[in-house]
Amino acid sequence: MEQTIFNNRLSWLLVLILISFSKSVDAYKNYTVGDSLGWFDNLEKPHVNYDKWVANKKFSLGDFLIFNTDNNHSVTQTYNFTTYKNCDYNNALDNDTTQWVSADPSSTSIFPVSVAVPLLKVGPIYFFSSDYDGEQCKNGQHFKINVTYGQGLPRALKDPSDDDSMAPISPISGDEESAPDTIVPASFDHPRDVSTDDSPEPSNSISLSMFPKVLGIQLNWVFVMLALVFGIC
Repeated sequence: MEQTIFNNRLSWLLVLILISFSKSVDAYKNYTVGDSLGWFDNLEKPHVNYDKWVANKKFSLGDFLIFNTDNNHSVTQTYNFTTYKNCDYNNALDNDTTQWVSADPSSTSIFPVSVAVPLLKVGPIYFFSSDYDGEQCKNGQHFKINVTYGQGLPRALKDPSDDDSMAPISPISGDEESAPDTIVPASFDHPRDVSTDDSPEPSNSISLSMFPKVLGIQLNWVFVMLALVFGIC
C-alpha cells in the first residue's frame, strides 16, 4: 500500500516537472522570415508577402528572427519610421538603426547568407533591404512587427545600461497603410538551429546559450519536489 502511494506521488512529480520544463523551453522562439521563401524582393520571388507572413504571429522580447537570403540582399532593422518609409539607411541614426548584413554588388558570385536578429526592444520594429537605392525595399522586401514584453529578455541578451527594453520613440509614427511605396552585435550568441521547415509555424526553441540556465532552474525545482515527496513518505 505504501509503495503504491509512493509510486503515485512520484508519477505526479514527474508530470509537474515535465510541464514546468516544457513551458520554460517554449518561452523564446525562432521565426524564419518568409518561411521557405526566405528574405527576398518581389522581383526575385514574386510570391513572397511579408505582411501575410507577419499576420497572426506574436513576437516577444528574446525571440529571434532568422533571415535566410543571399549576398545580394541586406537586412536592416530600424525603430525610425521615417527611415523605413524612405527605404533609406544612409541618413539613419546609429542609435535607432542597425544594418545586420549589407549587399555586396561587387561580388562575382551569389552565395547564401543567414543572419539571426534578436528582438531586444518593446514596441514597433521595422525591417527592410536598404541597398540599391531602396529598390528591393520598394519591391516588397520590408515588414513591420510589434514586440511585446512576454517573458522579458533572457540574461544573455540584456544590456546592463538598458533596463526598460523599450524602443526609442520615432520622430514620425506610422501604421500599416503608411509602409514604403511598393513598385551582429558580438555581445550575444546566435541560435545555431536555423529552421528550414516549409511550415509557417515558428520553431519552438531557444538559443543554445540559454539552455544550461533554463536547465539549472528546472533542476532546482526537481530537488525541491523530491525533498517534499520523500519527506512526506
